[in-house]
Amino acid sequence: MGNVKSHEDLQVWQMAIGFVTDIYKVTNNFPKSELYGLTSQIRRASVSVPSNIAEGSARNSTKEYIQFLYISLGSIAEVETQLLISKNLGYIYDKSLETQIKNIKGKLINLISSLKRKLK
Repeated sequence: MGNVKSHEDLQVWQMAIGFVTDIYKVTNNFPKSELYGLTSQIRRASVSVPSNIAEGSARNSTKEYIQFLYISLGSIAEVETQLLISKNLGYIYDKSLETQIKNIKGKLINLISSLKRKLK
């Protein structure tokens, strides 16, 4: 993890913040009938990703940090599912979001693995 002083130094957190911004832009084009449905769900789940990375990094133990990273991983999987549903409904066609999800997942998995090695 090198010279990481806070969660803001983590590339995965930075990527997740950019992803949330893109999610908000894309969901602005969803039908108004989805405001309290998919739009709200996708936004909430996407915000959960960087939020849990930040919260976990502020915890007292590496074990707790890892748990919060797993929550972030679950949230990104949730967004992935919701975007697939949105795509199936014809609300979205943005392939770049799929790439971002794949990259964030990979970074989270690598960070979790790195922290687990430190526990041993």
